[in-house]
Amino acid sequence: MAVPALTPGAVPPRSLPLREARTRLSQLVAMAELTDTVTVITRDGDPRPVAAIVPPGAVRTATQARADADRLAEVTAGWARRLEAQREQSGRRHAAELRAVTTALAEVWAELERRAPAGGDPALDRLRAAHEHLLAG
Repeated sequence: MAVPALTPGAVPPRSLPLREARTRLSQLVAMAELTDTVTVITRDGDPRPVAAIVPPGAVRTATQARADADRLAEVTAGWARRLEAQREQSGRRHAAELRAVTTALAEVWAELERRAPAGGDPALDRLRAAHEHLLAG
């Protein structure tokens, strides 16, 4: 019948037929005013809501709703820009780190080639074969 309007996670309101709302209008208005409850009114026999009795604090004008939507869009766009900038910065940093690791790996393989030429150690030859695609670059 009536549920709290301003409490987070409120239970969805139960419908109240227009005929019953007419007979209890004063009570429903008092409940909205004193307990911040919302009452949804339906046409008799039709479950779709046609009106609601809400506390004054829950009423927002169309202008306020548009302003809220515009502000939300602005904040969302700002966060999207920040996230994109962070992703780009992270990508550049990871690319630089990957280049550093690749350079270090090339230096290690060059030193291994100098100290242990191909064909001298079977275990090292298997490792070379396994990583041939990395060594070619």
